[in-house]
Amino acid sequence: MTLDTVQPGRTTAIIGYITIIGCLIAITRNMEPKHEFARFHVRQAFGIHLIYHSLTTFLNLSDIDNLVIWSTLWIVYLVSVVYCFIGAIRNRETALPLMGSYFQKWFTFIP
Repeated sequence: MTLDTVQPGRTTAIIGYITIIGCLIAITRNMEPKHEFARFHVRQAFGIHLIYHSLTTFLNLSDIDNLVIWSTLWIVYLVSVVYCFIGAIRNRETALPLMGSYFQKWFTFIP
């Protein structure tokens, strides 16, 4: 990708990583005009936030009160967000190592 194609969607891509609300804002910001760079990062952010919030909901409903599990989940979430966020700042399409390619396949409904 060239800088000309990345720059317009860069702000939207960065907003996507700032909580789930930021991700929803980024989705609506990318409706028109559509930027490929922003689309890539919004899908990554949506997948990270969705998995994190699904797992926390499951753990809350399961009544699991283990500090090691919660700490591990939080650290994995934080490292994932920071890893992809730095990629967006550096104008790179860096997919999350294990799940990133799946996020691009699963969330094709994101414009």
